[in-house]
Amino acid sequence: MTGSFRNLTVYQKAFDLAMQIFEITKSFPKDERYELTDQIRRSSRAACRAIGEGYRKRQYPKHFSSKISDSDMENTETQVSLDFALECKYITKEEYKGILEKSEEVGRMLNHMIENPEKYMPRS
Repeated sequence: MTGSFRNLTVYQKAFDLAMQIFEITKSFPKDERYELTDQIRRSSRAACRAIGEGYRKRQYPKHFSSKISDSDMENTETQVSLDFALECKYITKEEYKGILEKSEEVGRMLNHMIENPEKYMPRS
């Protein structure tokens, strides 16, 4: 696989998810700014960052898998924050379902990368 991490479908989907979360959190209450709003934004963006970092280390399968695992962890953290946002009634069930489906798709793609690092190694 050649090119940039930005060409990876998983990165594009994770980035779109982070941007959707950014938009939806604009309506969260001000008293959640330093808690839920910042945390869900950070974790969704960190998932993207870890994909980029892992891609740059893809010649080292164990390091690659570790960074992609970090991305999966951040994606899971985003899902937990979504659970709180739903229970606190900051988002609707429809919004929750849509965002969660996207996050779960990203998670499946990340798990594929973790389990098959050789498919992402640079060509010699």
